[in-house]
Amino acid sequence: MISFSSRGSFSKTEAYLKRVSKQDFIMGVLHAGGQAGVSALIAATPLDSGLAANSWSYEVRKVGKGYTIEWRNTDIENGFPVAIMLQYGYGTGTGGYVQGRDYINPAMRPIFDKIASDVWKAVTSG
Repeated sequence: MISFSSRGSFSKTEAYLKRVSKQDFIMGVLHAGGQAGVSALIAATPLDSGLAANSWSYEVRKVGKGYTIEWRNTDIENGFPVAIMLQYGYGTGTGGYVQGRDYINPAMRPIFDKIASDVWKAVTSG
């Protein structure tokens, strides 16, 4: 038989465990949001060869007391990111200009809103 006794309070331990569980929950929300963002970007990226659409990824990092999500696109042509060319436009080799199309912001807006809502719920829950 194993038993133990304690005097005092476990309030610091309980507060620590609650903080850790919220951090784990927040990381889960951010990873889910990261993957949802990748799916949204794949669906929204204009298709030519499909390489730009299929080159999206994300990374979640803890930075100081906060967190970041970075979405990346690894499709590079002549040293320039194709996703940025599609978003903002680019000059052609013959002096012309190809107008960009805002596809990133509309695709990501609902993702940002959901992440913010879910993290807010985690932070404000008892």
